[in-house]
Amino acid sequence: MNDEMERLYAARMKRFVTAMQNGKPDMVPIRPFVAEFAAKYAGFTCQEVTQDYDKAFKAARKCAADFDWDAVVANMVYVWSGFTQANGTKYYGIPGIDIPPDTGFQYREPPEGQSFMQPEDYEALIEDPTGFLFNVWLPRVSDDVQAVGEPTSYRNNLSFLKGGMAMLSYFNAFGVQNERLRKESGTVSALAGIFKAPFDILADKLRGYIGLSMDLFERPEKVLAACEALMPHLLHVALSGADPDKNVPIGFWMHRGCMPFISPEQFARYNWPTLKPIIEEIWARGHQVLFYAEGDWSAHLESFAELPEKSIVYHVDRGDIFEVHKKIGHKFCISGGIPNFLLSYGKPQEVRDYCKKVIDGVAGDGGYILDASAIMQNDTSVENLRAMTDFVRDYGIY
Repeated sequence: MNDEMERLYAARMKRFVTAMQNGKPDMVPIRPFVAEFAAKYAGFTCQEVTQDYDKAFKAARKCAADFDWDAVVANMVYVWSGFTQANGTKYYGIPGIDIPPDTGFQYREPPEGQSFMQPEDYEALIEDPTGFLFNVWLPRVSDDVQAVGEPTSYRNNLSFLKGGMAMLSYFNAFGVQNERLRKESGTVSALAGIFKAPFDILADKLRGYIGLSMDLFERPEKVLAACEALMPHLLHVALSGADPDKNVPIGFWMHRGCMPFISPEQFARYNWPTLKPIIEEIWARGHQVLFYAEGDWSAHLESFAELPEKSIVYHVDRGDIFEVHKKIGHKFCISGGIPNFLLSYGKPQEVRDYCKKVIDGVAGDGGYILDASAIMQNDTSVENLRAMTDFVRDYGIY
């Protein structure tokens, strides 16, 4: 490896880890979660980076090389349609096929009454989550997989072969991508592993939001039991992809537990009791979790403060970053807080002014990582992202 790149990588890793441990590094780390923005910047459509992960990887490397960022995600366009199309997955809208080629991929929420898990399926899920997902759920979400007891088919058999080959190809490519980021631009890969809350699995992929909302009133004990049954499986998934060096965190995209999706009382009864123990166990094994708090989670900050010190990095989307800093900044690193609308439609000076406001308000003692409030898509302005980067490099020195 080039000695200069190795020194740059080491400095960026130290800066990134120090901030995540709520310490004060040499300067404010920059870790933009760029998804479809990377495609636009590299000259690709959303369809191209969704269909061809080599182009998505190339786009991430180009951004890393051209911008002075400390860390990026190896591929923030994390739905590769080569895998989802291998088994005919129904719940994604794919650019260029289901939606326009310049629109980022979409999740398809099942219509009311047509969720991929029905109310009568709770017992099967609770008894054997893996068996239920493989035997019942998978055939429902796939155009190719046949249900148990139905005649098999060429497409059914081939879907497993294609799906397995696609998964191996994609996941094995990340090691090479991370090494190229390190060698070519001295950039840290920002995440390792992925985690979802049990409640979010029910809401996102099984019952759907409408179905789960009804279940909270009609069969609340089943909801809690299902969340509890999913806990060990989701812990295993999180740890199986975690950083063996225990430097970068496990990514946790937070979905249906915030207001107004569910009430604070429902959060306290179903979401938090089946989420908190997993985070505590992950931390006990030496790994942090990035709480990517999509939406406004302000009502739950006191609950998050119950977690062990430094066990999470808390990312601010719709919440008030200054209030977040006041309530939990003494325990955890905070990231984000730069509004996406400003990066897309504001003026460069407005971006610089807001970055100054955030750094002055929350980064004085360290423990802050600069990023947009949410994942940056292809409406983000290149000029504004450069303004953000350059300003923070000049102003964010401790």
